[in-house]
Amino acid sequence: MTSTQWRAFGAAGTTVVLWASAFVSIRSAGAEYSPGALALGRLAAGAAVLGLSCAVRREGLPPRPAWPGIAVSGLLWFGVYMVALNWGEQKVDAGTAALVVNVGPLVMALLAGWLLKEGLPPRLLAGMGVSFAGAAVVGLSMSGGGSASVLGVLLCLLAAVSYAAGVVAQKPALRHASALQVTTWGCAIGAVACLPFTGVLVREAAEAPLSATLNMVYLGVFPTALAFTTWAYALARTTAGRMGATTYAVPALVVLMSWLFLDEVPGLLTLLGGAVCLAGVAVSRSGSRAPARRDRAGDGKAAAAAGAPEVTPGQPPASREP
Repeated sequence: MTSTQWRAFGAAGTTVVLWASAFVSIRSAGAEYSPGALALGRLAAGAAVLGLSCAVRREGLPPRPAWPGIAVSGLLWFGVYMVALNWGEQKVDAGTAALVVNVGPLVMALLAGWLLKEGLPPRLLAGMGVSFAGAAVVGLSMSGGGSASVLGVLLCLLAAVSYAAGVVAQKPALRHASALQVTTWGCAIGAVACLPFTGVLVREAAEAPLSATLNMVYLGVFPTALAFTTWAYALARTTAGRMGATTYAVPALVVLMSWLFLDEVPGLLTLLGGAVCLAGVAVSRSGSRAPARRDRAGDGKAAAAAGAPEVTPGQPPASREP
């Protein structure tokens, strides 16, 4: 792989690890904060860090063509997704939530193939099928035989669909704006959408222990500000479907982190499911490395936004897949 591809691969890996750590922090902070208040606190912390980063790097407002994608991803992914997931995890067990939310990458691949004309490569579909089977095994092994709330399942499904639609909307915006710009303003829009929970956040913050508040801040700084930026950086260099398949590694890492930090020893079936998830990711990312289709007008802007050399007329674009 080229140096650009290695950087994109590293960015995707950083995102997966930090998003997996978010499940551990959400479990801790969610005991003290309600779903809307937790989402607002997380987004406010993330927007503050991202805004400071933009100021230091002197990145101004995104170009006008990027705003539709930023607005949609901000409302759906940063806003609806976080509130729905926080709420859903209070209604169903962790295994059921993990299983339902992992519908997201499948929806993402279908939407990207249809709306972004990325197509549905056989290896991608095969890898996603393997990973989904692994996620199902993890979910069933962690469910403990409890009954799932219908409302909780529907909320997790809403989170999955919102996440998938937000990613597909974000992809075209990255042709016109940098990963930092797209993430910063998407996070800010999500925070504004959650402002109705301000009163609840203030009241709960006054009563919550310091550890819960620190977990909320951690969620904003690392799994949101940093991880969403590295996600956007990697997404600009590969297809939405392939990036979605990469997130199937999250359940396997959540099992490992729960084992290390929460002293929750996984069973053999859980470990097997996690291994199957990782195998599916490997399959989905193998095969052809032809660059994703994009319009000629967007090549130079995407390259400039990512810091890569701009494509000149008559010169074939370099592959941007990690």
